[in-house]
Amino acid sequence: MEKVEDGSAANTDEPKINYRGIKAMPFVIGNETFEKLGTTGTSNNLLVYLTTVFNMKSITATNLVNVFNGTCNFATLIGAFLSDTYFGRYKTLGFASISSFLGMALLTLTAAISELHPPACDTSENGTCPGPTPMQMAFLLSGLGLMVVGSAGIRPCNLAFGADQFNPETESGKRGISSFFNWYYFTFTFAMMVSLTVIVYVQSDVSWAWGLAIPAFMMFLSCVTFFIGTRIYVKVKPEGSPITTVIKATVAAFRKRRLKQPEQPWISLFNHIPKNSINSKLSYSDQFRFLDKAAIVTPEDKINMDGSAANPWKLCSMQKVEEIKCLIRVVPIWAAGIIYNVASVQQQTYVVFQALQSNRRLGNTGFNVPAASYGIFTMMGLTVWIPIYDRIIVPWIQKYTKKEGGITLLQKMGIGMVIAVVTMLISAIVEDRRKAFALSNPIGVDSRRGAISSLSAMWLIPQLILIGLSTAFTLIALVEFYYKQFPENMRSIAGSFTFIGMALSEYLSSLLISVVHKVTHAAPTGDWLPQDLNKGKLDYFYYLVAALQVLNFGYFVMCAKWYKYKESGISSPEVGVENLQTEKPVV
Repeated sequence: MEKVEDGSAANTDEPKINYRGIKAMPFVIGNETFEKLGTTGTSNNLLVYLTTVFNMKSITATNLVNVFNGTCNFATLIGAFLSDTYFGRYKTLGFASISSFLGMALLTLTAAISELHPPACDTSENGTCPGPTPMQMAFLLSGLGLMVVGSAGIRPCNLAFGADQFNPETESGKRGISSFFNWYYFTFTFAMMVSLTVIVYVQSDVSWAWGLAIPAFMMFLSCVTFFIGTRIYVKVKPEGSPITTVIKATVAAFRKRRLKQPEQPWISLFNHIPKNSINSKLSYSDQFRFLDKAAIVTPEDKINMDGSAANPWKLCSMQKVEEIKCLIRVVPIWAAGIIYNVASVQQQTYVVFQALQSNRRLGNTGFNVPAASYGIFTMMGLTVWIPIYDRIIVPWIQKYTKKEGGITLLQKMGIGMVIAVVTMLISAIVEDRRKAFALSNPIGVDSRRGAISSLSAMWLIPQLILIGLSTAFTLIALVEFYYKQFPENMRSIAGSFTFIGMALSEYLSSLLISVVHKVTHAAPTGDWLPQDLNKGKLDYFYYLVAALQVLNFGYFVMCAKWYKYKESGISSPEVGVENLQTEKPVV
């Protein structure tokens, strides 16, 4: 009853909303640009900062960065829930932006004030390299913690808040939303390019204090730009999180667990659909039938005058049950995405350490490319491939397959997973050659790490480009997959699913590194992941990740064969353009 009344109010008030659209875009896009410059400028070189300024060991720094990145991504679910249920996107974004700025400011102070970081290592043969004190670590973790809070609010809300500024019912509003999405991804690419080149160079070769102050100042400009546009923003009020509905339906099914399954559930189950529901109507599916009991009407259940259940904790409609089934069906595919992303994580962490012990000289010049800057080739591989694939390859494949997008989303994910296996094999081969050149023909010695290989760091580029191509297939397909397969009112959760998957990948990678380090430390072959890569077996570790990716691909293929798409309810390999266009969901 309450839900219908809220929907009626929303429909009554909708014509009064003054969409500013394009007028709001300078503030929204400006906020996005400065925010991404600040965030990426701080995080992209964090691994080098922890090992050079805070004197952390490679293992410790890698695990800390993995946990930090993972927590930033995992916290988006909490941010999405609070935004949808209590605060709305405007307040959530405002609070999160200020928190991010404060976190970056604290991180800048750790570099600018000598008392807030350990003294530099003694470069003599028997010199000491003191680690951070508890107070210094507390200050550092406080800054990172504030940045986590910022990420929790910004990542799940910024894209949706920009789209809120346009009227989705008009043609100009639809074009504006499409244009905003294009600008959104352009600013992301632009920020990554600038941070991986200019900001990383300032941090590594000029001053860490200035290099971290620049992103902090960018985040300050992001806050200012965001709040300047306050008067013209459309601020959508929170309507409650769909997570609550999922919990209610699960509780109702558990309460009725002893009831018998109906013989014709598509006819006998309670199936009230509110008039203001934004979700598409779904046909009954015979998977996860234990949830069907939530929609069985008993004599104790009461129905409101409008046909809705009086107590949703005891009775739930079949539509809500089917929406929950959509969510559950996605989970096995999501799990495969978690393991897949472990390969991407290695190209963001240990590749930096490889570059530090490789020849980074640019041609015949005396300029050394900053180790973290090589990550730009992943972005280049991604941005160059996407338009080629979208404009040339997809139309060509579509002529033969007659499927939307040329191939299904699950097939697209599978291709990216195969590329990830190839990436890790190439990474292992390159590391083997890098180590061989470091031992036989070094060009120098790093006092903290060991011999610097004469092999050019440019040999790292192929694996970085390949992981960019892999991301263009798998990760982008996963985002689209969540968007299409989740019920419409769960799309904020769908966005969080991507980030939560990345978070768990970071945690899994950190666990894998810790286990390998502990197991191999006492092994006859020696530690695979020591501080000096020349004394370790990083190539073996890459082969291990490749084997994990092969097993994951086999698991993914089984899940893909089992999966049923939301639109038509048939097995994934047969879904074509004609199916998606002609099939209509049955109530």
